[in-house]
Amino acid sequence: MIIKHPGQRIAVLIDVQNLYHCARNLHSSRVNFNNVLEKAVSKRILIRAFAYVVKTKTGEERAFFGALIKMGIETRVRPLQEFFGGAKKADWDVGIAVDAIRISPSVDTIVLASGDGDFIQLVEYLKNQGKRVEIMAFGKATSSKLKACADEFIDLGKSPKTFLLKK
Repeated sequence: MIIKHPGQRIAVLIDVQNLYHCARNLHSSRVNFNNVLEKAVSKRILIRAFAYVVKTKTGEERAFFGALIKMGIETRVRPLQEFFGGAKKADWDVGIAVDAIRISPSVDTIVLASGDGDFIQLVEYLKNQGKRVEIMAFGKATSSKLKACADEFIDLGKSPKTFLLKK
C-alpha cells in the first residue's frame, strides 16, 4: 500500500481528451471527473487542478466546462483545429508539460490524468526535480513505459463504478 501524506501539496492535470476517448472506446461510458479529482487529491492539499479541454465551433461542450469549474477545476481551453480534407486536431501535450513544469516548484506531487506515452520525458524530469508523479488513466490504453516510470499508476478501468458514468 502506498501512503499518501495529508500534508502533501498536489497539482492535478487532466488530459480530458485522452480520458474521454478511452472511456468511450473501451467502456462505452463517460468519465466521472468529480471522482477522478477526489481520488487524485486523496485528502491531500490541492494547490491547483487543471483540465485541458477543446472548444468546438458548435459550443456544445459549454455545460461540461461549467461543470468542471464548479468542481474547482480550472479549464484550459483550446479551439479544435480543422484542416483541409477534414482532419481535426486538438493537442494539449506541450501545454500540459509547460504547466507541470511551471507549477512543480509549488507542489510535492503532480497527478497527471493521462495515459499518453508522450509524457514519459515529463515524468522523468519531474521525478529528477524531486517530485512525486502519479498517473491516473485507463490501463488498457496507457503506455507501459509511462506506467513504469511513474511513482504510482491508478487504473481507472479497474473501478468502473467509481470512475465511469453510463452514457
